[in-house]
Amino acid sequence: MWRTGFFFHEMAFGLLSIFIPIYVFGITGSFLYVGIMTAAALFLAIPASFFWGYACDKTRRYKRFILLSFLMMTILLYLFTLTSSITLLIILYAIVSIFHAAHEAPKNVLIAESYPREQWEKAFALYEGYTEAGWLIGLLLGFFVSAYNISSVQTLLLSSGLNLIAFILALIFVADPVMIFERRLVTIERTVDFAHKGAFIASKILDGLSVNEKLKKENLAAFCSGLVLFSLATSILFTPLPLFFSRTLVLPTSIVFAIYVLNSGGGVLTYLFASGRFQRHETYPPIGKTVIFRSLMSVLLIATTQASGYTVLFPVVILILMGAANALFAIFTLTLSMELVPAGKAGLFNVLVGIGAAFGSFLGPVVAETIGFALVFTMAGIIFLASFVAFKLFA
Repeated sequence: MWRTGFFFHEMAFGLLSIFIPIYVFGITGSFLYVGIMTAAALFLAIPASFFWGYACDKTRRYKRFILLSFLMMTILLYLFTLTSSITLLIILYAIVSIFHAAHEAPKNVLIAESYPREQWEKAFALYEGYTEAGWLIGLLLGFFVSAYNISSVQTLLLSSGLNLIAFILALIFVADPVMIFERRLVTIERTVDFAHKGAFIASKILDGLSVNEKLKKENLAAFCSGLVLFSLATSILFTPLPLFFSRTLVLPTSIVFAIYVLNSGGGVLTYLFASGRFQRHETYPPIGKTVIFRSLMSVLLIATTQASGYTVLFPVVILILMGAANALFAIFTLTLSMELVPAGKAGLFNVLVGIGAAFGSFLGPVVAETIGFALVFTMAGIIFLASFVAFKLFA
């Protein structure tokens, strides 16, 4: 039941994910302002993520940060309805990103501390699937809002109201863990396993036996680099993508929402499948396969920019497959981050994702406006490939 508030929060942001870029473009007529607004918000979210992660682990209180996040979302989204000044909107959106980050690290810790390590993959898959369903319903709301020409003010009020519901439900159902030790146990377990493997290899060498095993410690820097690069590529691709559908392919806003509903649906189905079937990986989960698949899908989007007749079906299929690949990537990396990141630095995962997203959210719209979407898709594919290399070095 504690996830219910997050469901409504994701409904609001599923709606806003498509509405905000189109809303800002409608006010300014420029991709550039979309990039500036998103990048400014994400850059401010980077130190905020680290701070919230440190604060919740330091105080060992997680519910208060989740409540703060949902309450501030309610207030700030209401303030959006009071102005159409692009400067004020950029400032408000930047503040939104700071408080939006306040619930991310606490909810990751809540999941990790509420389940034994063997169930982390299933637990993260269940949470992500549940909230992704909320995101999908938010996209459906956006479809109906645009189809029935609901005003921008009413749309923002709807998003604010959904966050108010999220706050009330979190107040009722979210509770701090009674005991907080699972992540420390996992850290001890990994250290002991590494020492045991080293002793085993050493004993075989001393006995004159051949050794095929390798004693290799994880390359944490490579893991962090892979996260940043994956986030960078995703943001370069997805920040201007709603505008590609609405402006380049000249699709109605309601159809753009419908396309993203299908993208989100691919993720929901994958999360549901994963929550019922995933087991703990004995070595490392196949992160690289999901990343290389995203790279291929990004490059294939170039075909949709050809002048000889546009078809919506091809990019829709690609986005559905991308949604599925992103779901697997989220499960694998969230689980590993809880193993690798020490207590007190729970916000590091969101910091790394935020760094890539901040740069990508600015680069994507700028490149799209100045050069074109073909280069956007190519850049994303190449950077996904670089992320794949980093994850291979990690393990």
